[in-house]
Amino acid sequence: MTVSTEGMATVLPPGGPAAPARPIPAARRRIGSRGTLLLLEAVVAFAAALVLPLLARGFKLNPLDRIAQVSGLAAIQLRFALIGLLFIGVVALAVRLRKGRHFDLAARFASAALAGLASGFVAAGAVVALHGTPWPMFGLNGDSGRIVEWAQAVANGRPSGSPVYPPAPLYTLGYYAEWFRGGNTAYAFKDLQILGAAAFGPLVYLCWRMLLGPVRALAFGVAPAFALIDAYKPYSQTVLVVLVPVLVAMVVALGRSGRQGWRPLLLKGAGFGGLLGVMFLTYSGWFLWSAAGVLFAALLYFPWRDGRLGRLKGAAFLGASLAAFLVVAGRYLMVMLTEGQTTKDYNFRFDNFTDPAYYLMWRTDMPGKVGEWPLPGEYGGVGLFALVTFVGLGAAIWLGMRKPMVITIAAMFISAWVMRMYIASHMYETQTVQLYTRTNNQLLYCGLLLCALVVHLVSLRIAARRPQPDAATGAAGEAADGRAGTGLPGREGAVIGTLCALLLLLGTVSSSMADRYMPAKENTYRILPWVSHTITERDGSCPKYAPGGTCSKDGDQSWLGFIR
Repeated sequence: MTVSTEGMATVLPPGGPAAPARPIPAARRRIGSRGTLLLLEAVVAFAAALVLPLLARGFKLNPLDRIAQVSGLAAIQLRFALIGLLFIGVVALAVRLRKGRHFDLAARFASAALAGLASGFVAAGAVVALHGTPWPMFGLNGDSGRIVEWAQAVANGRPSGSPVYPPAPLYTLGYYAEWFRGGNTAYAFKDLQILGAAAFGPLVYLCWRMLLGPVRALAFGVAPAFALIDAYKPYSQTVLVVLVPVLVAMVVALGRSGRQGWRPLLLKGAGFGGLLGVMFLTYSGWFLWSAAGVLFAALLYFPWRDGRLGRLKGAAFLGASLAAFLVVAGRYLMVMLTEGQTTKDYNFRFDNFTDPAYYLMWRTDMPGKVGEWPLPGEYGGVGLFALVTFVGLGAAIWLGMRKPMVITIAAMFISAWVMRMYIASHMYETQTVQLYTRTNNQLLYCGLLLCALVVHLVSLRIAARRPQPDAATGAAGEAADGRAGTGLPGREGAVIGTLCALLLLLGTVSSSMADRYMPAKENTYRILPWVSHTITERDGSCPKYAPGGTCSKDGDQSWLGFIR
């Protein structure tokens, strides 16, 4: 009997050629290769995210001086651009070398690097803003002070001050402080604010890589997320931007579960459940806003048509996910279902007095000087940006009505919108707000994603119409030079052009988000690092750049007089 070994690799044991051969399926080799490349992408992304914060530590400037702040932002931007251009240059060089054999690899690493560099830019801005003070943003005041206090408690085996507050950030801060800061959770929180902002880009990029190729993940997943990056409490926004692609990937896997083997099916389900459990422990609010939409998508893409066995496998996938989720986060879920129902939020903020249909920009709890808000728009009070997002939502559903990625994100948008209006409609009756304005971020992110997915879907249709390369020559006949077929240039030019555009876009957005935290005594987020420079250090001295060399236990609180 003759056995074909095509597509198999033979592995010889140390015993020599006489030992029996163990064939490795080609599919398994491809999976291993993809896993290795994805791991290298992760290494590149996280390494790139640390470069700019490390370089910013060497800047010699007074972070309370506006000219110094502008110079610091320019210095970060210069380094961001030069490093980004270096990666893009490698991609362009790869087109010419060895007939473009390594072009895809270069584009993969360049995409990962840009994702890391962009969030590293915001982290470097936090380094500049907190230069000269050991305190985190806002010191021991407000949310920062409570988080520091609660983390200190849980690190010493005591309950935190709020049983419903997500425990993962508290335990992470507590143990980090024990390992690296001698138990000083306040000083440790400054480190984690910087590191958390830096990790934002790599994490969202890697999650979108479950669904899209490298450049598309950067353009259509990472770029929209940078409207939400936060250096004050980075974990809450990070959970949102990674939760969306993870839930989409889970719905996609559910739709395919009826045709998979039992072992990979159960492992994949357990993996999704465990990952969602970790995110739930980190910040649970997004789960509440998203639950109805994800349930709708899951029912829609459940393998109903795959026969009895397929339906059984779909149920097993969901069961494995639920079991893993409960193992990781079941205890906290029970706390939320019991004590969370009696926890009331009576803190009315700036946005609670705003038209609830307006969500496109969150002015934060400290909005600064505000005139008419929302700003009057051209169409019935609605601005062009809102019209674009609504048109994008409709166009995305039109072009991708059969795609779980589009439907899941659209369902999450609608779910958050309904929950927002439901809670806001009871606000007068209950005199509570229950954080409903936080749905701003989910609505904005999902809206931006849907607009980006329109471009994604259109580009896929254009690419599908291009003639395929000849198997022997690698050319596409007359269309190889871009003068026939669709009339568009080749893929290499599109990739390099996209990377250049994203370099400028992400650099500009990151600079703006970093500037939001530059210290200033005003009723905006800039007051957070300002106060950090006016708090007495643990040894009784003042931070290096304390205004007038004076400081106090709670820091400068005179900004409270600016609140109208």
